[in-house]
Amino acid sequence: MMIVLLTRSGCAACVTARETLGEICSDVGREFTEIDVDDAASTGDKTLRAEYGDRLPVLLLDDVEHSYWEIDEPRLRADLR
Repeated sequence: MMIVLLTRSGCAACVTARETLGEICSDVGREFTEIDVDDAASTGDKTLRAEYGDRLPVLLLDDVEHSYWEIDEPRLRADLR
């Protein structure tokens, strides 16, 4: 399962989501990738910022939106089992 956290620099909610996701992934032995949507847009991929830029942070599991604004910890733990 691919776990991706979409964020942007200067986003306090993104920092909290990163910390929460890091703890969960550590507990279940998984890794996640973080993508800054503004960095991606500056290198040519504007789709993530266009789709998710007003709801950050966004958690994607296998490219499907799982949660946004905050990590739904109980649901995520269940889905990662």
